[in-house]
Amino acid sequence: MLNIHISRYVTLHRNLGRKYSEQDRMLRQYAAYAEGFGDQHTQVQRIYDWCHTSSSQYVARRRFDTARNFSLFAHAEDSGHEVPPAGVFGRGKRPRPTPKIIEPDQVRAIMTAALDVPPQGTISPYTYHYLFGLLAATGLRISEALALQCNDLVEDGLIVRNGKFGKQRLIALQPSTRQALEAYLATRARLGATGNDLFVTIRGRAPHKVRAHIVFVRLARQLGYRGPTGTAGMRLHDLRHTFAVRSLESCPPDREAIAHHMAGLSVYLGHASVANTYWYLEATPVLLRDIAAASEQLYRGEAA
Repeated sequence: MLNIHISRYVTLHRNLGRKYSEQDRMLRQYAAYAEGFGDQHTQVQRIYDWCHTSSSQYVARRRFDTARNFSLFAHAEDSGHEVPPAGVFGRGKRPRPTPKIIEPDQVRAIMTAALDVPPQGTISPYTYHYLFGLLAATGLRISEALALQCNDLVEDGLIVRNGKFGKQRLIALQPSTRQALEAYLATRARLGATGNDLFVTIRGRAPHKVRAHIVFVRLARQLGYRGPTGTAGMRLHDLRHTFAVRSLESCPPDREAIAHHMAGLSVYLGHASVANTYWYLEATPVLLRDIAAASEQLYRGEAA
């Protein structure tokens, strides 16, 4: 039973352009071990026991990470599969946080609440209102958005001149997003706000990204989207995560379309490697399940 799920899991990753040979080998070893005990679902203790048979701590960690990722996939389809907590056998590097998906009504509520940010009667509340809206609509990094200049808004979209790793790219804009930016520029002019930065405060300069983070978290907490100070919750960067995941959800399920979509999204987001884009699949097992199901339908000749 486990081998059937593993075959589907490995095939999905290979259809996405990965070799996945080492992971396939490890998962087959795990299945042989677990099925020797009659397991038909992943079990946390069995994964621990299997990892403890490893020849080194490094191998144990690789086994654990591979089995855990598979467990996430399997659990998304059948809650009978158990998922162990992350990092039990150590971490090779600091893990990326699981993306928090922000719902459209939550984005709208945060944007509306931003209009009450002090000082009232100045450009600042409008700046945060439109800044958060742009991040949600384009998936830009906060540093990229705050580095935008007024002349970066061109006929074809937004020119991102100071992307990560020094990359420059052009971001296409939906008509509604362009209209929103033009409305913001009109508000700037009406309030007499100056400065070359696209998004400015009363000082005529873009707010520091730390300040933007603080404002966002404060509004999210005020609206009940985050817990008390010191607890994890919705972050400003989750607007970018949400954009990426929503984009992937619209991806057609056939192999060629997925590859093209991934490559295009990777360039759009300014990723150094398409592997960074694939992470959104690993981090969102329900999305991975949906694409797997659609791919299986196509394989069987059914309508997707």
